[in-house]
Amino acid sequence: MSLKFTIPELRAYLAQIFPQVKDDFVIEHLSDDETIVRMKIGDAHLRPGGTVSGPSMFALADCAMYMAVLAQLGPKALAVTTNCSIDFMRKPQANTDIIAQCRILKLGRALVVGDALIFSDGQTKPVARASLTYSIPPKD
Repeated sequence: MSLKFTIPELRAYLAQIFPQVKDDFVIEHLSDDETIVRMKIGDAHLRPGGTVSGPSMFALADCAMYMAVLAQLGPKALAVTTNCSIDFMRKPQANTDIIAQCRILKLGRALVVGDALIFSDGQTKPVARASLTYSIPPKD
């Protein structure tokens, strides 16, 4: 399947439909096989001890997969998360951006299944792994 958006087109579309997140995320790579998204970490993303919070890692996994789904489907703003399971495996580095590497494992007519590995910037071992399912809105 060929991508329906380039990175600049997807960035512009997200700014239009989901402006709440446009300043938190940077799309670094977009292909048929993989979507890589960076979350710019600030004080609002930290938990006591100065490490990235679980809710922030969840937000990155969910938003990065949403971007991967949109890249494959095109402007389907109403695609929604129906399931997400996340495993927190290691403590992220303090005050360091986190990066999600997303893959779509199955793109069906009604559901999209994918996974996301989350890394602290510059590290080789993931800090979290998420499995996500999205529901695709019916055709108009």
